[in-house]
Amino acid sequence: MMETTNQTLNTIKPSKFIAFNRLFAAVYTFAVLTLLYYHVLKLITNSHTKSSIFISISMLIADLLLAFTWSTGQAFRMYPVTRKPDPEKIIETIGKSGFPDLDVFICTADPYKEHPISVVNTALSVMAYDYPTEKLSVYISDDGGSQLTLFAFMEAVKFGKYWLPFCRENDIMERCPHAFFGSNCEKIHQSEKIKMMYEKMKKRVEEAVESRKISEHISEKEREAFGKWSQGFTCEEHPSVIEVLVDSNRDTDIRGVAMPNLVYVSREKTNTSFHHFKAGALNTLLRVSALMTNAPIILTIDCDMFSNDPKTPYSVLCFYMDTLLSSKLAYIQFPQSFHGLNKDDIYSSEMKRWFHINPKGMDGLSGPDNMGTCCFIIRKALFGPPFSILQPEMALLSPNHVVKNLISSQQTLEMALYVAGSDYEKHKNWGFEIGFRYGSLVEDFFTGYRLHSEGWKSIFCDPERPAFYGEAPISLHQAVNQVKRWSVGLLEVAFSKYSPLTFGMTNLGPLMTHCYSYYAFSPLLSIPITIYAFLPQLTLLNQIYIFPKVSDPLFLLYIFLFLGAYIQDCLDFILEKGTITRWWNEQRIWLIRGLTCYLFGTIEYLMKQLKFSTVEFNVTNKISDDEQSKRYYEGIFEFGVSSPMFYPLATTSIINLAAFFGGFLQIIMKGEKYLDSAFVQTFIAGFGVLNCIPIYEAMALRTDNGRMPIKITIIASFLAWSLYFVTSNFIFKV
Repeated sequence: MMETTNQTLNTIKPSKFIAFNRLFAAVYTFAVLTLLYYHVLKLITNSHTKSSIFISISMLIADLLLAFTWSTGQAFRMYPVTRKPDPEKIIETIGKSGFPDLDVFICTADPYKEHPISVVNTALSVMAYDYPTEKLSVYISDDGGSQLTLFAFMEAVKFGKYWLPFCRENDIMERCPHAFFGSNCEKIHQSEKIKMMYEKMKKRVEEAVESRKISEHISEKEREAFGKWSQGFTCEEHPSVIEVLVDSNRDTDIRGVAMPNLVYVSREKTNTSFHHFKAGALNTLLRVSALMTNAPIILTIDCDMFSNDPKTPYSVLCFYMDTLLSSKLAYIQFPQSFHGLNKDDIYSSEMKRWFHINPKGMDGLSGPDNMGTCCFIIRKALFGPPFSILQPEMALLSPNHVVKNLISSQQTLEMALYVAGSDYEKHKNWGFEIGFRYGSLVEDFFTGYRLHSEGWKSIFCDPERPAFYGEAPISLHQAVNQVKRWSVGLLEVAFSKYSPLTFGMTNLGPLMTHCYSYYAFSPLLSIPITIYAFLPQLTLLNQIYIFPKVSDPLFLLYIFLFLGAYIQDCLDFILEKGTITRWWNEQRIWLIRGLTCYLFGTIEYLMKQLKFSTVEFNVTNKISDDEQSKRYYEGIFEFGVSSPMFYPLATTSIINLAAFFGGFLQIIMKGEKYLDSAFVQTFIAGFGVLNCIPIYEAMALRTDNGRMPIKITIIASFLAWSLYFVTSNFIFKV
């Protein structure tokens, strides 16, 4: 297809496979409907016993949910596009003096799970952007209210006075100190000197975290800031703390060049007030930054990610300055990319479908969902629909307000402390009509969804050089624990008054509704995955055959549905510069998520709705030891902890192994007739065994600390036997 140009600043190119995707979707839809008709017919005509009714209904539910997920997923394939900005033309077009201000929001909450030195690296990487420093401001939200985090940034400012000019003078691309010094940097002049400064700064911060005490060797001004941590100050109950660590109007680096603003913010917390989690922290930053700088563009970036390209803002401006896009443009989303992945990405941390493939499909519609990080948000989009911007209760917080007071003036700081108060949002529309939206643990997804519903558009920008890099989880528990929290949040959207099936269909149109439904209802995949992980295997062990025989024409339908879905998924992956091995690991993790985080996330959501428990925001532990890292880079799965999520995983691995060998032995002993009846179930069990190889190794062959805990193996063995006993004697007994 022809490439089209918008204002010469960016191009958009539709995928070459659009026609094929649409044709395949039509054929596959017919096959799915045929399968569902077969299930209904079988339920009506062949269900004469309680066991046959149970089996028929279970398989119908499983295939209905798989069909729903497949159909919603096809929306991403209807019109995928690739956009390419031309940042070199930006300076020619507007000149540096015409650049809009840029505010950066970084959130952290626990210095023992999100190490302050990692947050510092994130901040320094964006402070070093190749962007006019007087137009750049970085805001740190510390929801834990930790002195350690503030101390780390005080140390970072001292190092930054040398680091920022060093990056500019040497035209460094990797402006995250940790990433730069971890690469081949010896050839650059003065790199060893700067590295020594970084290591000393890092050591001081790490010693403070380890001892849980601030160094005594601090200035009087710094000591005054820590005076706010009085007796009774805790992470759950404390007043607002705002410290302007760098003011670009007065602070310069060693070359005399102004440094970007750097502001530390910890919102007020009290035991009597309700705290929305990350969205609440972001809304506090939105108000504080409105009073101090009020930049029209906001970058939200996770504290464990960092900038990998100092010219990224230029790419953003290619879309922001495009008059064909700007009137309805809400945000520009960059993909999450991860450095330090092992060769085969065993936990599929890359999440290529969620972070790379699907966003291109949504970009051809109204734009990608908000991933919560690596996202440049247009401030006015957070204040109501296009062309009808809502005004907040204070004119100073309006996106159109022009800041006149200095960032560190007494008046500004007093107002900032006021709007960071725990009761400020009471009886106001923050989080509901204005700002980052409340109502879901996945506030980023929900905010993007609401913005699209209001008529805003978004852009997906995926440059050849990743704009951002992050730290990938290096244990299976870390990998699935974060997705469990996402699962609860997604279901909160799926079954709310804003459900994509109702609210979305009215406000988004059918294709975008399908896209958001794919995400919102994805945790329900735990149901069909759990059914397929246990039911065919348990019925095979009881010599009950629930699938068509090999000689039956319907067998070809199952072959087409299985191979069609898997081959199409694999092709998507390969075309997005993936490898076969990484694709295999992604589909394995898809099955693992169904039995762990999706399943437990669904249960946790149900418990919350039944008022049996409340969901709390759990910060993912991003700190690991050397032995874990070594096993990860060798491609060895890390279990180690006794997580409840590992019980169904271990149990299904035992059930599948028993069923596969039981079915295989029966085929050898009884021959072709048995093969005709039992092939599909034996194949499914064998497919499960193939995916469970790392689990078998962890249960029986390994002795390192990352093996499956013996307690889980023993209990899972008992659960597997109990399932077989109960199904044989009660459920499947004729």
